[in-house]
Amino acid sequence: MPTPNPEALAFLLSRRSRPAKTLTTPVPDTDALDTLLTAAARTPDHGKLEPWRFIVLTKPALMRLAGLVAARGAALGIDPDRSAKAQDQYAQADLAIAVVSSPKPSDKIPQIEQVYSAGAVCLALVNAALAAGWGANWLSGWPSHDRDFIRDGLGLADHENIAGLIHLGTETSAPPDRPRPDIAAITSWMTA
Repeated sequence: MPTPNPEALAFLLSRRSRPAKTLTTPVPDTDALDTLLTAAARTPDHGKLEPWRFIVLTKPALMRLAGLVAARGAALGIDPDRSAKAQDQYAQADLAIAVVSSPKPSDKIPQIEQVYSAGAVCLALVNAALAAGWGANWLSGWPSHDRDFIRDGLGLADHENIAGLIHLGTETSAPPDRPRPDIAAITSWMTA
């Protein structure tokens, strides 16, 4: 059995994402980001396919994407309030990491397992950032599911999707904890 790590378990039992709108500068620098991305890439990856990749979105890129969100919202007839909220997610951010689900051809590893791995990378990146003292939040939103937006704005290939946009920065206020699941209500046991 591995050596217990009570501090890591205490962190996991108390971790709390920070709302993206409460994050500001400073943001992680290149060295700090390299450490966070390295930690996130240690995610379980059946077959060692690395079916995900990262796109670091700095402020200028986020502002460009905010403009594209507005244009796509208008083209798609998205409710203006809903479009503005999505646009703000990009315009108000200082740094975000797009975690791209990029499944690889494999006869052994089903695509769904590769997609799950990309989702696990998102959580690993959030947890690494929180453990390093940064604020972090995993978001998506309608633009991240719009083929034209992810192709034109982020250069994704047809087989790729956004698993999540991980916003990183310095938190301006600690959010209160929220109600957590009742483990007994969502857990069943099979003993035979």
